[in-house]
Amino acid sequence: MTDDAFPDHEYLTVKELAVLLRLKDRKVYDLAASGAVPCSRATGKLLFPATEIREWIERAKSGGDWLTTKGSVTRPPILLGSHDPLLDWAIRQSGCGLATYYDGSLDGLDRFVRGDGVAAGVHIHDAKSGDWNVPAVSRAARGLNAVLVSFAIRRRGLVFRSGEPAPSKLSDLVGRRIVPRQPGSGTDTLFRQLAAQEGLDMSALDFADVARTEDGAVEAVRRGEADAAFGIEAGAHSYGLEFLPLIEEQFALLVDRKAWFEPQVRKLISFCGTEPFLARARTYGGYDVQDLGAVVWNS
Repeated sequence: MTDDAFPDHEYLTVKELAVLLRLKDRKVYDLAASGAVPCSRATGKLLFPATEIREWIERAKSGGDWLTTKGSVTRPPILLGSHDPLLDWAIRQSGCGLATYYDGSLDGLDRFVRGDGVAAGVHIHDAKSGDWNVPAVSRAARGLNAVLVSFAIRRRGLVFRSGEPAPSKLSDLVGRRIVPRQPGSGTDTLFRQLAAQEGLDMSALDFADVARTEDGAVEAVRRGEADAAFGIEAGAHSYGLEFLPLIEEQFALLVDRKAWFEPQVRKLISFCGTEPFLARARTYGGYDVQDLGAVVWNS
């Protein structure tokens, strides 16, 4: 195979890679889900970086294999994915030693598949089935040595300042300045789904700067940079703001099965069973953690 077979752009589509490798589209999806081939889901669909694909093919020519190479790499002790205030507090308070990189559920899922961390926090709603997390995780992480466990049920809704006219539904946000979350985050995905159900035209909304964490979104409201955010109850309480509940969501952790039994993850999970953790969850409000640690899905 020569370089002439490569399209002259930075990313390949599923069909382009299938043609390049002389495989069916379904096989390309399977390779991406198992982490056997470098890919990105930054736009919500699978894209394959041409430079890394070239390197992957060269390794295969020389007797190497991307999946074998990837499987032998030790995952760094980083928790990826969606930000949660209670989880973030528990990581610090437990002294487990995990670092964090929060940039949304889909980003975390993508990075986890690439081996960039030992776990990822996700809250991804599947509009078609109505299920949480499992549809997306089972597609992306199938074939990986991973497990999805429950962390908490969270109440999510509209966060706004005291003294402001209280909204009763998403369409009441028209004419108000809203804090958006980054594309690919579970919050942005869910907001758009609920807005579509109400027939709310997103172009009718006035958006402030993007907030990349739960705390960042509600803090922007507290500072007066926006009138409302689609946030969680715990964030509203922490910043002295009002809260209108709209939906309960399932926040879960996708964890590398090997890392699950190693000291850093075990220390975090053990701490989450202590009274200080449970007391903190009650103080925050909007959390149900009774099923924390329960297995939701196995690869």
